[in-house]
Parts: sequence; structure tokens; C-alpha cells
Amino acid sequence: MIDFLPMTKDECFRLGWSELDIIIVTGDAYIDHPSFGTAIIGRYLANHGFKVGVISQPEFRSDQDFSALGKPKLFFGVSAGNMDSMVNHYTAQKKIRSEDSFSPQGIMGLRPDRATIVYTQKIQQLYKETPVIIGGIEASLRRISHYDYWQNKVRNSILFDSKASLLVYGMAEKTILNLAKKLDTGSKINDLTDIPGTVASLSEKEFETTRTMDKSDYIILPSNDEAKDEEMFLDMNRLFHKNCYNKVIYQKVGNRYLKHNKPSNPLNLAEMDLIYNQSYQYKPHPIYSGKVIPAYQQIKESVTSHRGCFGGCNFCSLYFHQGKKIQSRSKNSIINEIKNLTKQGFFKGTITDIGGPSANMYGIKCENVNCSRPSCLSPNICIHLDTSHQDYLSLLKKCGTIEGVRNLFISSGIRTDLAIKSEKFIEALVNTHTGGRIKIAPEHNNSNVLRAMNKQDFATYQKFCHLFFGFCKKNSKNLSIIPYFMVGHPGTTLNDAIELAIYLKTRNIKLKQIQEFTPTPMSISTTMYFTKVDFYTGKKIYVPQGRDIRLQKALAQWFIPDNKEYVIEALKKANRKELISFFYD
Repeated sequence: MIDFLPMTKDECFRLGWSELDIIIVTGDAYIDHPSFGTAIIGRYLANHGFKVGVISQPEFRSDQDFSALGKPKLFFGVSAGNMDSMVNHYTAQKKIRSEDSFSPQGIMGLRPDRATIVYTQKIQQLYKETPVIIGGIEASLRRISHYDYWQNKVRNSILFDSKASLLVYGMAEKTILNLAKKLDTGSKINDLTDIPGTVASLSEKEFETTRTMDKSDYIILPSNDEAKDEEMFLDMNRLFHKNCYNKVIYQKVGNRYLKHNKPSNPLNLAEMDLIYNQSYQYKPHPIYSGKVIPAYQQIKESVTSHRGCFGGCNFCSLYFHQGKKIQSRSKNSIINEIKNLTKQGFFKGTITDIGGPSANMYGIKCENVNCSRPSCLSPNICIHLDTSHQDYLSLLKKCGTIEGVRNLFISSGIRTDLAIKSEKFIEALVNTHTGGRIKIAPEHNNSNVLRAMNKQDFATYQKFCHLFFGFCKKNSKNLSIIPYFMVGHPGTTLNDAIELAIYLKTRNIKLKQIQEFTPTPMSISTTMYFTKVDFYTGKKIYVPQGRDIRLQKALAQWFIPDNKEYVIEALKKANRKELISFFYD
């Protein structure tokens, strides 16, 4: 059994490895825990017999770190890390963040902007003949032409900008294993252009040949040059969103063609268990001894129960990375992981979370396998969806009886529109699974804004609160709800922000955190931000920018002394001067 994937030549030699098959280059610190992509992919390949090493946060201005493990037999796998490097580095106002939570001591600057491109190009300088396969969230969500907020322009697919050999999208375990096996048996990377879950670059001649083979099972997007026009960009994204799961997609980029293959099949329960039952150490590599990695501290006592989300929020790109179908682990797999956690020296008796993108989607299935709805919950809950929460409640009950577990909380997102369908779940949340306060994200209280977000109406959140606090009273629990709200989303006017501020002020809700909308690649909201039209209707939509967003945020945090001048400015601008005394009597 390998304690950690090797990061140095000495570690390779101790394992008896004179040469590695695959080297993973990542923008994150290497933490051997199943919440981190490098650990999952690396372990998965290693468990299938491949010799895998890790180059973590290499000094990108030098050759030394990139050559530390030598040349791999098969390929380099490159990822910017668990986050898009631009989101990791910059706030919604394009200011540099003070901390990189995926770096030791939270130090900023250990990865470059556009890390996938920088790492790939450095490797290609050193090892011209070795394939480079890019993946991870940055590559996955930049796999076709996309709007880049930080440059305010439409960029090429990252496959072309990096000049990588191939791109894998999604969570990609089966895809990368498939590629590794084919390369190991003598296939050439340039011949592997039809693997599910990949994006490849084709010459014009290859494009004509392969689309003939695909017959009618493909579509062609507007070219990268055409997509720079706002109207064509909207058309491109509508086509992609409609067809990305059921057709091969082509797009012209310069004098070549992008080929976007259909995704790999979702993982079944046994495959999920295999991935999460690997021999993780549940801690950072020893090279980081004595250093704190903030992201690890946040998740080290949490457990992933499933992947995927069928919520379909317009501002979220998860649908295009993890998929809509919920891929759950078995209860026994999760129980065994918790038993393992209780034996770790850091464990003090509290499981901080059992969940996924939305915690209460665990085990939920839909019988309508051919459904084309982007969301199972909006504008209304699909009649084919099981909303009983029985699987999740059963899981929580079993995990709560594990020896050594004193508390079992839920801290990942909860879909309130699902939760109100199961009062048993809400009561269990109150009685057992909330540690003083729970965070819920209604996002806004205005119906038009919520419609632009493809979120449930605010009345759903209010009903959840009514049920939650009703059970608190019934069971003598003193708990609170911390709501998360978003400002600056397309469709949010200054008057909408004032409406939200009145709601918060009336209830004396003083929020330390307010989320500012950030146009991240591939989301529907980003398309609306760039085109300034509603994605579905094509009608013009107001898009707040610059000063307006600053005013909206100040309104939501009216109680901060430094915000007073902005709040008064916002009220005057909206011709609502009569409200100044309401906020500042």
C-alpha cells in the first residue's frame, strides 16, 4: 500500500520505481483526502497499477520543479487545482484575494494566473514529445469558447490556448483511466479523439472525416471568431447547453476544429464506492509538516456522500462539471469512511458534514431517464422526482450511532424547496444535525431576480424557516439561520437591492458575508452578463456593473458605518430619499 503518492525522486526509489507512468501537476498543495482532485485521480490510477507521482504548486518561473520527477512514460496530467485559478486569485471586483486556502499557510502567489496554460506550456518546453492532458475545474469549464470576466472578452477553448494534447472534462476518473490504458498499450495520443468525456483538436481534414462517421449525431457551434459577437455567443451557448450531453459537438477555432465528445456515463454506486474507498491518508503530504492548509482544515472531518446537482441555478456551472444526475455512495462506504476518521488523531467526535453540492439530494433518483429539463426543481419540482429524503435520513441515523461520533452536522448546501417536502428531515435537522446555526442560501427576496437566477420563489425559503423554527420551539432548541444573499446578478436593479435591504433592516439581520455575482465560465448567468439579454427569452435584461454593485452591497450591509454614504447615494439615485430616515434614524 502506498502511504502517499511520491513527490520526490527519493520517494519513488523507496517504492522501487525507477520511472513514473503518469505525473500529475497541480496548483494546489497535495492533500491525500477524497475532497481533492489530485488525490482522487492519483489514487484511482495507482490502484489500477499505474505509477503516479505529483508535482504540487511548482515554481512556474523556473524549470527545476517541473523536471523534479523526470519524464513520465505515458503523460503529464495538468490541473489548476480545486478552483479556477482566476476565481482563486481575484474577488468579484477584480482585487487580489488575501488568502489562497489551498496553499500552505494560505500564502498567495504559489500558482500563476491561468495555471493550466502556464503549466502546460512549461512542460511542453521541457518534454516536447510527452503528451499533456489537462483537466480539473479550470479546464472543464473553459472547454469551449467562453467569456472571460477578467479580460472582458471571449477566449478560445483552453485546449487551444494551452496547446495541450487533450482535455478531459467532468470528474473524469473513468475517462483518464481509459486514456491511460490505451496509451499504455501503444495507442498514440493524436489518435484518441473519440474518447467519451474528452475534447480534442482536429485538423480540417480530420474534422471532415470524423463528422462523416458521426453522421447526424453531431452539431456545429458558431466558430470562436463568430462567438465574439454577443448574439452569436448567446446562440452558441444555447446550442451547447441543449446538446452537450447527447451529441458530439464541433467548433472551428482558427484553422482547426474542436471536437467535444459526449460525456462519460455517470458513476454507479459500486464505482463511487471504489473511488472513495481508496487508501487515503486523510491529511497533507509530510512535506507540509507544521504548516496549516486552510482548505484542509475546513473539510478534514467532513464526508462526501454524493456528486451532481439537479438544481439548475443559472449562476452555477456544476451541471456542466459533475452533471445533473445524482451519483451516490453506498451507506456502508460512508460508514466505513467515518469509522476511519474516528481513528485519526485530529478527530474530536464531530463530523462537520455529510453531503455534496446540495446535501439533501443524497440518494434521490428520477424515473424519467430521458428528461431534458435543465432543472428538476425550477420552475416547479418534477413529478417524477422522489422527495421523501428517506435514504438521507437513514444514512444520517446510521452514521450517528458510530462509536466515537458525538455530533453529526450538515454544513453543505440544503435545497429548501426539497426540504419542505420532508418535515421529518427538517425536524432531524433541528434535533440532531445543526450545531447552533445553519447556513441557507435564498440568494434574494425579489421574484424577478430569483427568476433570472432560476431559483425557487422566496416564499419557499420563508416556509422552510417557518417549519425550522416551529420544530425549534417544539423541541426546545435555540438555533438560528444565517441566510446568504447575492448582489449584482443580472436582472438585479437598484430598487431590487433596496427591497432586500428593507427586508434585512426590518428583521435586524446583519450579515457579515454578502456574495457578489462573479461571471464564471460556462454558466447561464455569465452568458446573460455578457450579452445583456435573458438566456431563455432573448429580451433585454439589466446587468449591474461597477458602482451599482458597490451600492447594492452597501445596501445589504447598511449597518456598517463606512457604507452609510453609499446607502444614501443609492437611495437618492433611486428617488427613495424618504428611506434615509428608515435606515439612519
